[in-house]
Amino acid sequence: MSEILEVPSKDIKEYLNNNSNTVLIDVRTEQEWNHVGKPNAEELGIASHFLSYQIGEKRILNEDFEQQFLDLNIDKSKTVLFICRSGVRSLHAAKIIDRLGYTAVNISGGFEGSATINDAGWKTNGLPCK
Repeated sequence: MSEILEVPSKDIKEYLNNNSNTVLIDVRTEQEWNHVGKPNAEELGIASHFLSYQIGEKRILNEDFEQQFLDLNIDKSKTVLFICRSGVRSLHAAKIIDRLGYTAVNISGGFEGSATINDAGWKTNGLPCK
């Protein structure tokens, strides 16, 4: 397993300019997508998928996460960019996918930001949202 690259939200546009063969996976819960919003990665020229790492309000680990990811049939030549609320769940998800032989990258501040690493997040940094 390799070290997972972490890219701050504020640097995503620059990262994608240099790494266009990328796909985004949002690993938050359905409740978060519905109540907080979703990243609109298509506006940045990449496809996005929504696949929960944890399920429900109690955030129980999605035992089928790995298989559901594989069912997306993402080509291994693509870099897989992961996002969650603040960068913690997405890092765990990225490590799982990295073990499958994909290049995984974590968005360190997530969708809403992280005070612990002083990253305002996707939404606050004005990146496209749905």
